[in-house]
Amino acid sequence: MTDERPQEITESQRQAAQLIWDYHHMGHDLHACDAAVALGCNDLGVSTYSANLYKTGLFPTLVFTGGNSSATSDVFPRGEAVHFREHALTLGVPDQAMLLEPKAANTGQNIAFARDALAAAGSRPRSVLLITMPYMERRAFATCQKQWPDVEVICTSDPLSLDAYLKGMGDEKTVISMMVGDLQRVIEYPALGFAISQPVPEDVRAAYELLVHDGFTAYLAA
Repeated sequence: MTDERPQEITESQRQAAQLIWDYHHMGHDLHACDAAVALGCNDLGVSTYSANLYKTGLFPTLVFTGGNSSATSDVFPRGEAVHFREHALTLGVPDQAMLLEPKAANTGQNIAFARDALAAAGSRPRSVLLITMPYMERRAFATCQKQWPDVEVICTSDPLSLDAYLKGMGDEKTVISMMVGDLQRVIEYPALGFAISQPVPEDVRAAYELLVHDGFTAYLAA
């Protein structure tokens, strides 16, 4: 059996990352929704997981949303949503079941533009399944509750362990830095009007402070 434990970080850093990883997961139970929205990112696994969920019949319409960012332009030069949709096509999701939103540049726009794309297609869902990276569930939920308060929001992500995800992505320090950046936004964005407030346990705050102190700051907002 191969060792899935991260090799480039200390054990205390891994433990702190695990606390933040667990916090980012909403733990929602999946059920049928009127539509799904897959948020663009640097992880093509979001598209794969979205395609797998579509095949279970949980939703009739799948929106891929996302343009480019500094973290994805090299990997997905034609835009996150474009590449995600093309990948889903190869996995058997029919073209008529998908909507493309290729302009969003942040999570707020992901939600707002996906909502607009659905409305333009004649769909006004009462329930939405948000499909994200594993460490982005909570921020996506908080943002959607602010941007789209009249819709029921369920969040999900590929059910991977932290160690398996770090190994699969191949750059432990970058992924943990992104997790830290997402937590900063969960904490700070409500005051800016971008998201609803979420309780943050003291051990999660302590884990955040440890990782910031140790230099996992590349994706902190200015």
